[in-house]
Amino acid sequence: MPKDPTGELLVPIVAADTGPAREWNDAADIDCIAPPDELVAGETHLNVTRTFCFADLSGFTAYTRAHGPHAAVRQLGEFRRVTRSVAARRGVRVAKWLGDGVMAVGVEPTPTIALGAHLIHHFADSGVHVRVGIATGTVLLFEGDDYIGEPVNLAAKLCAAAGPGEILAASDEADLPEWVRCESDVAVRIKGVGAVGGIHRLQLALEK
Repeated sequence: MPKDPTGELLVPIVAADTGPAREWNDAADIDCIAPPDELVAGETHLNVTRTFCFADLSGFTAYTRAHGPHAAVRQLGEFRRVTRSVAARRGVRVAKWLGDGVMAVGVEPTPTIALGAHLIHHFADSGVHVRVGIATGTVLLFEGDDYIGEPVNLAAKLCAAAGPGEILAASDEADLPEWVRCESDVAVRIKGVGAVGGIHRLQLALEK
């Protein structure tokens, strides 16, 4: 049995594939294995409801200047390792890496919010802080592997507007994990859109 760097045994997680390709296969009302000249023509997008979590390392450029590129790369490696591990254990998919950030997608909102809050908690005492933007809504699953729609854009913009160690979320307060609470509702001014109200500023309800 393999071990992680801390010496703990790594227990394999076995789960059914819930990625975009599986969703498309399950939803498509066509013969997916038909010969080329018999494959039914149709739309290449599908409406789905998802929660999107964008997170990045706030102050990463300043950290790089202060500590050098080698230290910055170690921080980035830690961020990606932790994100990948926590996302897998919470049933959330890492959709893409964005330099010093990540876009994650969840079928259910609560585990996705928990992922963002977990990253805030993990890096709270490190040299850099994580900031998070979250939004839930209906989007197009385009060509089986990409998401198109306002919730994706909103989550990314909320992440950019969040302060260090802050979570801004456009989601139902009832979907919050019990260890995360809504500190206040705020209006966030987004370039090209204007002020967007009803955004939750979330805070971890954990003892220090």
